[in-house]
Amino acid sequence: MTAAEFMTDSKPYRPNVGIALFNASGQVLIGRRFRDDGPEIILPGLEWQMPQGGIDADENPRDAVMRELWEETGVVNATYLGETDWLSYDFPPYAGPSSHRLARFRGQRQKWFALRFAGSDDEIDPLTPRNGQPAEFDAWRWERLDRVADLVVPFRRDVYRRVAQAFSKFAGPPPQTGEAAVPER
Repeated sequence: MTAAEFMTDSKPYRPNVGIALFNASGQVLIGRRFRDDGPEIILPGLEWQMPQGGIDADENPRDAVMRELWEETGVVNATYLGETDWLSYDFPPYAGPSSHRLARFRGQRQKWFALRFAGSDDEIDPLTPRNGQPAEFDAWRWERLDRVADLVVPFRRDVYRRVAQAFSKFAGPPPQTGEAAVPER
């Protein structure tokens, strides 16, 4: 790859889905990345992120989000809450092999989905490879949505802040069935 190709803005964005999986307490699932993946670097102390992954050719984003959730976490018990418009971020400069699967992309164009986790924590297993995909996370935890942007690599922070704003209504425990939400005073 030449310097001119490296600096060009003409590369496309990779279609991608992001997942804000909320538990009953209104916290989101985050995983700790344990390896760099080409342009998707990790930095010491900034290894955490919400699950995300590419949309396959001719795949509907709603199908992709459930497939990616299962591939990265093992979770199958989740219900749809909402989604964002398309958001994007650029990868940082990448000097690695041009043959890397992400090297041909400028960054990622993502549609984020809010899902409510309907299973139990023992369903969550990020270490088992699924669909021939290697594990990306070596640990997971529940975190407040408004804190996640501070735990990710800098090039993702703007998108994470926008996701937190869009999904803030899902953060915190949901109202009990038959119980109206009480406005804060």
